[in-house]
Amino acid sequence: MHAGELATRLDAELAVDAYADVDASPNGLQVGPADRNVDRVALAVDAAAETIDRASDAGADLLLTHHGIVWGSVERVTGTTYDRVAPLIEDGLALYVAHLPLDGHQTLGNAAGVADRLGLDDREPFGAIGSEHIGQRGTLPESTPLSDLTGTLESSLDTGGRAVRTLDFGPESVDDVAIVTGSGADWVGEADESDADVLVTGEGKQQVYHEAREAGINVVLAGHYATETFGIQSVGSLLEEWGVETTFIDCPTGL
Repeated sequence: MHAGELATRLDAELAVDAYADVDASPNGLQVGPADRNVDRVALAVDAAAETIDRASDAGADLLLTHHGIVWGSVERVTGTTYDRVAPLIEDGLALYVAHLPLDGHQTLGNAAGVADRLGLDDREPFGAIGSEHIGQRGTLPESTPLSDLTGTLESSLDTGGRAVRTLDFGPESVDDVAIVTGSGADWVGEADESDADVLVTGEGKQQVYHEAREAGINVVLAGHYATETFGIQSVGSLLEEWGVETTFIDCPTGL
């Protein structure tokens, strides 16, 4: 399968065009010719020097990542941008990126993966950004102590050995869970308005402490990387169904 055909199929599956006006990342094929033949795809959360090198060493024809190398526009290909682009071109390695589309996909996405781990029922889109969503909301099968929920996340996520942090300003037992993976602290207000008991996200910001406390809602910070490995691996399973060999490059940041 050529890179262009693969990109077209992924663009449609992930509804890439729907996020074009709200995502700083140009999603889709970021580097590489469309006529590049693709037999093997490497999957990683980040397009960084390490993951690019490891993808090349693994004999991949294309690297598919959640975080790409372009945010907004590129004025100069120098510094770290050059250090990432150059080996892609030199090694003939294409790069496909799915940022917000892979957060928001309701079956393949990152939030969906976290919801799967928690066994949520009655799921619906959450985390509005423009007319799209980048998260998911659902209900636990039964009321669960917040400590048990965080324990489930600690045991099932690749946290790099770091404990899951909790801002426990809401009920001790939780039923309704909102999820925005990665940097999702900005959705505390929407979680409160939807009557969620807890917002599960990756990392926090200074203001989230006060916002959560004043709203009376729990916030669980489970790690940016840890909450965003699901989408890439789900897409990998899809590619395997399409007859493309895949390999996952685990490069945890501990953040």
